Amino acid sequence: MPLTEARQDIVIGRWQGVRDLLRATGTDWPRRTHRLRILSHAAAGSSAVETWRAAEPGSPDAAVLRAATEVVRVFNHAIAAGRGVGIDQARLDGAVTTCLDAADASPADPMPWVSLLTVARLYEGGITQGELRRWWDEMRRRDPYNMEGHVQLLRYFSARWHGTHGRMYDFARDAAGAAPPGSSLSVLVQIARVEEFRHVAEAARGRRPVRDFGQHWHHELAVTEVRRTFERWIGGRAAGPVVPEEVGELNYLTHAACYAGLDGEARALFALLGSRAARVPWSYTGDAAEQFTAFRAARLEG
Repeated sequence: MPLTEARQDIVIGRWQGVRDLLRATGTDWPRRTHRLRILSHAAAGSSAVETWRAAEPGSPDAAVLRAATEVVRVFNHAIAAGRGVGIDQARLDGAVTTCLDAADASPADPMPWVSLLTVARLYEGGITQGELRRWWDEMRRRDPYNMEGHVQLLRYFSARWHGTHGRMYDFARDAAGAAPPGSSLSVLVQIARVEEFRHVAEAARGRRPVRDFGQHWHHELAVTEVRRTFERWIGGRAAGPVVPEEVGELNYLTHAACYAGLDGEARALFALLGSRAARVPWSYTGDAAEQFTAFRAARLEG
């Protein structure tokens, strides 16, 4: 696959394949955002993106990938330091400047604004409401249904970061309700449920996976919302194979359907997904591969 090849190239320091891939992606914003996110994680451990920037300083794609990569590096630094350890504000400000420079270099691209919404979480106490609103509005002006941007703001509003469970769910439900039929944004409600589970599980038991949390996954509202998401997204989705940028969100909905006990919906989702498991969210409720395999076998072979 082109993305896999480009990812492998950038890990070993080659950038030409990445340039060609992003050029071919064009303004398909969902696919472009997905590819940039994957490539930025691969580029974070190499100097390939800096080499590309030096070779082609006028490349908008190189600027956007450089910004996304720097945000990943800052997050990696924060993870290594441990939760609760402050990050040097000068480094955060530097990442923000890199993102704003990328926005200037590629004015139509939503990705620099997605990167800004991502790094905003790392500021102690968050950022000002005015700045957050500006970054959000700029992203939505370019791509109003950008999935990654919505997920980043949802996490910002979560109790794990700078908000509350209520604020997070309000945002998720409002965004899901405003999305057109067939949009994956409907699954924001299930992503919010996973974020709440993570927060409570970490507070109660450190960072170990937790296999149950009372009625969290299958009380009446949780089940109703899974059904609603399935109807709005899958029911309104155009027929055709699953594209790579859908796989992560489909895993969220499949996980929710399994834990809600909605066998029919889970069966249809596994039929769409095939064997394309994602580590998240399954890893938060146990061994990811074991759960995916067991639930899939029970629904498709039972």
